Amino acid sequence: MPINVLMPALSPTMEKGNLAKWLKKEGDKIRSGDVLAEIETDKATMEVEAVDEGVLAKIVVPEGTADVPVNDVIAVIAGDGEDTKAITAPAKTPAGAAAPAAQPAKPLAAPALSTAPAMRGHGETSSRLFASPLARRIAEQGALDLAQIAGSGPHGRIIERDVKAALAGGSVAPSPGLVAGLPASLSNAVIKGYFAPDSYDEIPHDNMRRTIARRLSEANQVIPQFFLTLDCEIDELLRLREQINKSAPKGKDGTPAYKVSVNDMVIKALALALVSVPGANVTFTENTMLHHHHADVAVAVAIPEGLITPIVKAADTMSLSAISNMMKDFSARAKARKLKPEDYQGGTSAISNLGMYGIKDFCAVINPPQSSILAIGMGEERVIVKKGQIVIANMMSVTITCDHRAMDGAKGAELIAAFKRYIENPVAMLV
Repeated sequence: MPINVLMPALSPTMEKGNLAKWLKKEGDKIRSGDVLAEIETDKATMEVEAVDEGVLAKIVVPEGTADVPVNDVIAVIAGDGEDTKAITAPAKTPAGAAAPAAQPAKPLAAPALSTAPAMRGHGETSSRLFASPLARRIAEQGALDLAQIAGSGPHGRIIERDVKAALAGGSVAPSPGLVAGLPASLSNAVIKGYFAPDSYDEIPHDNMRRTIARRLSEANQVIPQFFLTLDCEIDELLRLREQINKSAPKGKDGTPAYKVSVNDMVIKALALALVSVPGANVTFTENTMLHHHHADVAVAVAIPEGLITPIVKAADTMSLSAISNMMKDFSARAKARKLKPEDYQGGTSAISNLGMYGIKDFCAVINPPQSSILAIGMGEERVIVKKGQIVIANMMSVTITCDHRAMDGAKGAELIAAFKRYIENPVAMLV
């Protein structure tokens, strides 16, 4: 029987993806392990591999198509002996209609994680609104009142297509309370109305920008955050870095095996600080606190499309040269959108370094499930008082943002103080 190739869920949070490129064409023979297509997610470009053999009979979704929902059929593979010309694309379920109870064709990708729809329990009133989280978010962004939208999902649940139809039709009243005050996220039409039509260029958000906006908005709304700032003297760190790089072995072409940066040393210092303060090397969950055995440190990397945070796992066990080479690899693959989900999902803490842009100090926003993030400012010469004497020293301001659910102020202060000790006594990172 024909085999449906489905839009894969390449991460637990993925809802849609862009079909960037087909690497096979209709009529091509397919073997297990062949790369069929490239999918752009919110973080990277991933490859879809075949797990069955046959002939690519029909490409359902052409390359370049954006926002393809997870589990939509993107192609059909014909089995041995089947007439490829007789195979047609499966019909899509029309909006508002129930999905047929037919046995699904064999998929080539694991389905996305799903949540069961909300159900009415005994004694509940009919006034309660049943809507998917995505539908609620879109309605909030568009300043729509969900009570005026008819749901077409199971048991009358309001789903994404219902809200989008209401936005397109313009027949639903704004949500109460959003008109009198300024909503957190104004609708596209409202914001555009503030500007002259010929005064801007309109560029649609890509998946990465949507995800960044959603996750950081959720972090600000859900996580109680507090901030702690101190200054670190980095003269010893700069001297040690110079010695390490001078002693790096060189290959036959004269290229050094590694070149350690200040940021690499910051990663190591935070990792060692986390394991030295176990109460800060944690992740808050609804029912438990996860106490980690090692420090997985996420590091913000700027790319043209936005920001991504690959994770140096068990950074407390790694040498500075290994961290340096790993970060170079992460940076190159991030810019090529070749990072894998396991490269950037998770982490116990994170680092955001804007020092190279001349930023002295700033506060960064926590990215769940991490419980802290360290904001690194630029290193600069400052006049300080040291042992009663006025001297010039290289200083760096750092600010840690902490999840107050995971740690209190004293524990956060203990963590940033431990970081300062490693930065100001960097030889301890080599032991």
